[in-house]
Amino acid sequence: MLQDEAPSRDDGERQVGRGRPARSGRRLVRRLPALLLVGGLAFGIGTSAGYTAAPFFCAAPLIAASLSSLRTTALTALAAVLGEIWVVTYRGVVEDTYESVAEIAMVFVVALLALGINRFVRVSDAHLASVRDISEAAQRAVLPTPPERLAGLAVAARYVGALADARIGGDLYAVQDTPHGVRLIVGDVRGKGLEAVEAAVIVIGAFREAAEQETTLEAVAGRLERALQREGGRRAGLDEFEGFTTAVLAEIPANGQSVLRVLNRGHPSPLLLTPDGGLRELVPAVPALPLGMSEVASWPDRSDETFFPAGALLLFFTDGVTEARDLLGRFYHPSGRLRGRRFAGPDALLDALVEDVARHTGGAPADDMALLAVQRPMGA
Repeated sequence: MLQDEAPSRDDGERQVGRGRPARSGRRLVRRLPALLLVGGLAFGIGTSAGYTAAPFFCAAPLIAASLSSLRTTALTALAAVLGEIWVVTYRGVVEDTYESVAEIAMVFVVALLALGINRFVRVSDAHLASVRDISEAAQRAVLPTPPERLAGLAVAARYVGALADARIGGDLYAVQDTPHGVRLIVGDVRGKGLEAVEAAVIVIGAFREAAEQETTLEAVAGRLERALQREGGRRAGLDEFEGFTTAVLAEIPANGQSVLRVLNRGHPSPLLLTPDGGLRELVPAVPALPLGMSEVASWPDRSDETFFPAGALLLFFTDGVTEARDLLGRFYHPSGRLRGRRFAGPDALLDALVEDVARHTGGAPADDMALLAVQRPMGA
């Protein structure tokens, strides 16, 4: 079993250093309403009656509305109104009573508005969380977690939904032990929603049957193609049935040979991570169109065979990984980010990849990600 590289003291210090600004920034944002209230009081004390502190007292509850609970927002709103009243009273403004009353009224109205905004945000968050829970439950039903050990191989899978969109996606994976060895598929149906899930169910169902019966990956791909064509015909056209599915099929023979066969139909290339920290992208020798596009062009499928050494990790992913962007619009490149690193197993690899993508994007991915990793044991 491969072992994680022990982090050096310098690495730990760098990680801590990177974490401090983020934590400090979050603390500052949380404290911003209180700082604005204090700033409003200080501004009211330190300036003449010709200047108004109302902007400070208006901003405080509005910021609290989107960041804090209803109770905290209400307390901030109350403090803002009382703060404005105190500033007006402290200055002893009697020459322009109407202006003073107008400022107090403005802060009061903004405080009420902040309470309404807070209520709306909390209801929206609760609704989104409920929809996501339902979506994730449906996704787990379509994509059950594979066993940790399968025919001597270590296996791990992840499905990471995009927080920006609670709709169910069409990313898919499946892995099973067959008379021909361990066979797996990772794919991505075009589109989102229930239509994409239906297409994913068709692909996974056809794969599970074909993987048991067909003697070659090429024949399995042919079965998947025909299944999508039948469903497209039943729905009067593939466009109504999401159109196409990118997919990569793989086979690890049961005879104990260090062989890996891969057939790629328009999907991001899997990565092979070797025990010495090396990384190889398994680019197909002959590019092919996705499944479900045989009406556009047809050609004989061809799988590529490569050496799969003991202790090596095989990583599959959907384009939610490769299309993840940072704040400058730069894409995530898994081969460059993972090269030279070593991992204790498939779970450690997927955990590190999910964390690294989140760090690259600065939060949740913009698209769903389906991940599958397989490792041959040492000495196999």
